Parts: sequence; C-alpha cells; structure tokens
Amino acid sequence: MRGETSWHAIAVALGLAGAALPAALMMAAPAAAQSAPAAAESTIDLPTVNVVDTTPLSGTGIDADKVPGAVTVISSEQFNRLFSFSTTDALFQYTPSANTTDVQGNAFFQDFRFRGFAASPLQGTPQGIAVYQNGIRVNEAFGDTVNWDLIPEVAINQADVFSNNPVFGLNALGGAVSLQMKNGFNFHGFEGSLQGGSFGQIGGSLQYGGEKDGFGFYIAADAVRDDGWRQHSPSELARIYTDFGWKGDKAEVHLIASGASNSLGVVGPTPVEMLAVDDTSVYTWPQTTDNKMGLLALNGRYDLTDTWQLQGNVYLRRFKQAHVDGNDAELDECSNTWNPTVGDTKMCLDADDFNGPPGGGTPATNPMYAAFRSQMVLYSQNGSTIPFADLPDSALYGVINRTWTDTTTAGGSVQAVSTDKLLGHDNYFVVGGSVDHSTVNFKSSTELGITNLATLGVAGTGIYLTNLPNYALPEEYQAFYTPVNLDATTTYYGLYATNAFDMTDRATLTIGARLNIADISMNDVTGTSPQLNGDYTFSRINPLVGITYKLTPNSTAYVGYSESNRAPTPLELNCADPNRPCMLENSLVADPPLEQVVSHTYEAGLRGSGKLFDGDINWKLGIYRVDSDDDIIALASEQTGYGYYTNVPSTRRQGFEAGFQYINGPWKLYANYAYIDATFQFNGWLASPNNPRAVDGEVYVTSGDTMPGIPQQTLKVGADYMITPKWMVGGDIIAASSQYYVGDEANQNAKLPGYWVANIRTTYQVTQNVQIFGLINNLFNESYATYGTYFDTAYLGLSNPQMQTLGQPLSAYAGLKATF
Repeated sequence: MRGETSWHAIAVALGLAGAALPAALMMAAPAAAQSAPAAAESTIDLPTVNVVDTTPLSGTGIDADKVPGAVTVISSEQFNRLFSFSTTDALFQYTPSANTTDVQGNAFFQDFRFRGFAASPLQGTPQGIAVYQNGIRVNEAFGDTVNWDLIPEVAINQADVFSNNPVFGLNALGGAVSLQMKNGFNFHGFEGSLQGGSFGQIGGSLQYGGEKDGFGFYIAADAVRDDGWRQHSPSELARIYTDFGWKGDKAEVHLIASGASNSLGVVGPTPVEMLAVDDTSVYTWPQTTDNKMGLLALNGRYDLTDTWQLQGNVYLRRFKQAHVDGNDAELDECSNTWNPTVGDTKMCLDADDFNGPPGGGTPATNPMYAAFRSQMVLYSQNGSTIPFADLPDSALYGVINRTWTDTTTAGGSVQAVSTDKLLGHDNYFVVGGSVDHSTVNFKSSTELGITNLATLGVAGTGIYLTNLPNYALPEEYQAFYTPVNLDATTTYYGLYATNAFDMTDRATLTIGARLNIADISMNDVTGTSPQLNGDYTFSRINPLVGITYKLTPNSTAYVGYSESNRAPTPLELNCADPNRPCMLENSLVADPPLEQVVSHTYEAGLRGSGKLFDGDINWKLGIYRVDSDDDIIALASEQTGYGYYTNVPSTRRQGFEAGFQYINGPWKLYANYAYIDATFQFNGWLASPNNPRAVDGEVYVTSGDTMPGIPQQTLKVGADYMITPKWMVGGDIIAASSQYYVGDEANQNAKLPGYWVANIRTTYQVTQNVQIFGLINNLFNESYATYGTYFDTAYLGLSNPQMQTLGQPLSAYAGLKATF
C-alpha cells in the first residue's frame, strides 16, 4: 500500500542476509571445534585493521570497527582499477548505498548520491553531503555544490565515506566524504599513463613522489580532452596537485598547492521524442561551464606527548565559474491590452502567463494597469524598448543566460587528539574547531537570442534584456530578466568534541557533538534590487552517540544515532519565492526566509572479516533511517526555465545495504547492494507545472509518496582474475531499478525504467615497468537513462513532456602505463 513504510521489506532483506551470517561468523571466528593441542600449534591470523579519521583533519586515526556507523574505505588501487579521470566513478562503484545521477550528460559533471542525499556540481540541486579534501571543505560557498572535476583522481590516496557523523559539520545530512591525497611519504617513484579511445578522448597523467632526509615531495598532474557522446558536449580538463612535506620524530608539516582549469560541455536532458529520432540530440545549446580553482594550504601535526597530538591546517582557495546556457524563452509581441501605444510593436513577456493586475477591470478603470504594462515590456540594458519582429518558420526567440561566480575562501582548523587511558580503559578523544570565511560575487545577464529549429542552437543578438522594476506591482509580477550583481559573505564556525571509550575489550561507546554557526550576508551591488539584501544567522548543536560490540575477534555489531544540519545557502536564500522564481543558473530574486534542515539518523549493522576457501573476505550489513525536518527541495516554476527552493515539513530516507570483498589467489571479487525507500512525510501541494497530471500547475503529495530521482535498488558486482602473473581480465555489472521522473512528486506517472550496464577491462604487464591496458564500457550498448524530468512542450510543439539524459553508449579505450 502506498504510504506504508518499508521497514517490513527491510527486515525481510536483513533476515535473508542474516541467515547466511552464522556461517560467515563461523568462518571469521577461530576454529573452536579444533582440539586444544591443534589450536595451540596453528598460526593465528590477526584481523586487518583499517584506520580512519573520524573528523575532517587527518592524523591519528581510529580502528574503523569502533565507528558506530557505516564506513566505506576506498583505496588508491581501487581508483586506479577503473582507468577513469572521474572521481565519482569509484565512489559510486564501491559504496553500497551510493548512486550517480547524470543530469547534464557529462561524465565529469555527475552527482554523487549517498542514501538519497546529493553532492552535486549542479546549481539547483539541494545538497546533503559534506566533502573534504585533506581536511579542507570543498562544498562551494554559494550553493554548497561540489565540483568533482577539480579533484585529480590520480592524486587520491584514500577516500572514506561516512554516515552518522555530525563532526563533519554543515551539510552532512546524509554523510560525508573525506579524501586524503598522496604525498612524498606514502607514494614513491614515478608513474605516467596515456590513454585514448571513443568520442575523441585523449588523456594522460603523471605522478612522482619520494623522500630523503625527512623531506618528501609529491606532484601529480592530469589532462584529458573528450568530445562527449552527445552533440555539442566537449570537455577539457587540466589539473595539478603538489605536496612538499617534512617529517620529524614529533612533527610533520605539508605545504600543498593545487589548481585546475576545466571546460565542461553540459547539455542537459532531451525530450524523449527527439531521442527517439537521434539519441545524441540535445535540447538547446550552447551549455558550457568553465571552472577554475587555485588552492594553497599548510597542514601539520605535533606530538605534544606520547598520548597527545595537535593537528591543524590553514588554507586559501579561489574558485571562479562561468556558465553559458542557451534556452527557450516565453516572449511575445506586446498585445494591445498590454501595449500602451496601439500599433507600436514591442517585445513583452508572454501574456499567456499573466492575467493582469489584481482587481481586474480595464486600463480605463484600474490605474494598476499602467504599472503592469511597463513591467511586461522588455527593455535592453541601455533602457530602450526592443522591437518585436516576426521570425521565419525555422526560428524562434530564445535567450542566452550567463552567470559568473567568483569565490575566495580562507579558513583553518585545529584539533587535539588524546589516546590517554580513561579509568584504565583505552580511550580516543578529539576536540577541535574550524572557521571557513568566503566572499562571493555573483553576476548574471540574459541576452536575447534566436533559436535555429533545425539545430536548436541559440545565437545571441547582442541585445541584453531587463525589466523596469516597479514596486507598485505585487511581487508575482516583478522582473524575471533583471541582471544581477550580488556580493555575499559566508562565515561558518564549528566547535566539536568526540570520545570513543572502550568500556570492555569488546564494547566501545562513542559520544560527541558539534556546534555549527553560519553567518550569511548579502548585498545588491546594482542598487536597483534592494530585495536581495539580507543578513542571516543559523546555529545548532548536533549530538552523536553510538556503540560498537565485537561479537567475535573478526565481527562487530554497531548501533548509532546522530543529528546534522544544513543552513540555506546564499543561492537558496535569494531564490525561495514561488511568485518570483529565478533562473537557477542565472538570476536571483527576493525571498521569504528558509529554515535550516535538520536530519536525524538511526542506524545499526554488522561487519566483519575472515577466511573463506583460503581467501580473505570482508563483509558488512546495515539498516538505517534518516528523518529530515524542513528539508529543502527545488521546484519548477510556470515560467519556463525558472524555479525556486522551498522547505517541506519532513522527508524520510530508510534502507538496507550490504557489501563484501573477497580475495583468493588470482581472484578479486566484490558486490554491493542497496535498497532505499525515500519518501515525503507530509500532505500538501507542490508546484510541478510541466507534469501532465498537474492541476493548475501543482500536484498533491501524500505522506509516503516516493521522492523522485532516486532508484529504489542498486547492485554493483565486479571481478578481476589473473590469467597469468602478467595478464589480468576483469569487469563489473551495474544495475539500478526504476525511479520516478523529477517533477512527479505525487507518483502519478510512469517511471523512468531501470537499467543494467556491463563493463570489461584487461591489463598486461609487458615488462616490470610497462603495462598496457584496455577497457570497454557499456559492453552490450544498452540504452538507458539515469535522470528524467518534464518540460513545456509548447515551445517546439511536441506532445510528450518527458525528457531524459541518456547514459554513455558502448565505448572503448586503450592505454599505456609506465612505472619506475
């Protein structure tokens, strides 16, 4: 029954997995059935200890088995296995409850989603994952977006994906990703690679690391060019990362510099009627995003005593983004009703979207009409009206939206770590604080364009649009095309403490909390949009409590509860009014205040390691529920291409996850399965103007309706086999179930179909130093989509409002790697 929770289904799944658990525990446990003399003569294999840092700063860590929540550790070897330039590929593949959403049709611009929460590069996607690189927060200040393309995959030493940990600060609603990069002490030698293949891809990377007399140096760089598998979607990436370090008996210091200059062709979803004719087609272009980033950071540690360590970092980061987006436009010749001068052809906003000023009447009886008329008429930025011309049948009016975001962030963190015993028991205590201060300048403009209906390319006319602000009008009639120049500052403060206490040699109790304070200030630079000005402060203390218990030396049970919060971003705060929506990649308008989001996470699970047929196995099972209060979602506006943010009372994400890894001689195997039930927990109307089942542009959501854009089930399995000591073959299968189209919050329409994809790869060690490799992605050339939504069919005269972003078709790559 729709609206019921799915805990029964989760319990059944966990029960089925649990049926096999006793056997796993028996394999993991010492062989109790052996005689005492035989046991005394056998060799005891100690379990592998994975050490993770449970705070953003890295240094002294804790056994992952003592963390009362789900933890996924992804090694550099696992990143290297995929021969990918995209960081999200490995995060998705090896994390059980993770999936990727390719909204824009670009492998370097994908979302990473964990338990239904997003860390996305796309402005307009509400974010819910905190991401750190070497302890530095990389969620961008303006919209909390995460630009994964700025992170050189080749330089990652380890990635940890956490749940149930508010210590990672703002935005850790669903969890956190912590990336630790390589340095001269953990990477030695030289490695270079070159690869190329389908869709004009050519790329390569190099890295070098070494140490001498306590000094270490590491440098990595990569570059890739790809024409894209869709029309008008080329990408070029160039990234560099360096680390100069010094290590002594009690101290360690690293000076880090990193930079990137990337251009991404991001063309978005396409109407299904167009895809049926040509699956490479795109719906209006150009659409490009240029990202530039530079970072300088200093981090280090100092051993105050044998049991106390001080850790810290300071950094300065500059990020600049320029976005160009060709779109359709609802523009029309001013009718006699709206045009003050009969017969004078001017360009207006489409009159069909506006019913006139309050009170109705006529221009003669309602004095509001004069103000309303002036608001409908479009002007160029020099203040002149724009003549409306009849276009040939092969063209329509469009717009080219441009945005520029320039952000400078300075910040730092400091924490103290103690491993002193407490009451005679092992204890791990961390206390620390952080501050991240950003200054942002955001600009936007809209250029009148002409859309070529044969190619759907939008060509600029050189005329930049604006409306005349008229505050005599109600808010719903305020301007859509007014250019924006906004200055914003954000200052995020954090204070945290966490303590893991070994109550017994098997049981560890963890308690902790973090205070988050977010100060946000915005100022309209133009002086014509005072409604953008505002000052906001959000604060909250988020607790953490959990217990882990070793059932056997190689298996652990855990249970935990935590809370996290996310403050609205400057983008969301200035784009929160349904009566005055904004182009999410273009303009800002005034806002009603948004509330901060608070998540409540409950989870429990089992994990362990052991022996199976003389091989090593690691496994994990878990269930969770995350209830979010005042969740922020993005909704479409009736004005084509526009949208806004709003709070909804409550949402819930709950599920079951399982994973295992197995190594035995020439074999390496892994499997990750996840079930997620993501639902709205309220009754009410939400805007969805392009949904074919909408009533007056809205759909009615009932508590228990499934949140769109999230597949309920995902399965990822893979295997590598060494045919000879030099020759390896392997592959992966990725499958995802169906999902509702974004905009179908009431679950009234057909779903976006599920899919499965198979990938294969092989390597051959030609010499000790030279390896050749090849891979084929989407081996069976499956046609599938990971994202679907709706659009206004009137612009092109189509009949089906569904649009999709297709996944990459069959593609093959080959390359060469040299290691010295």
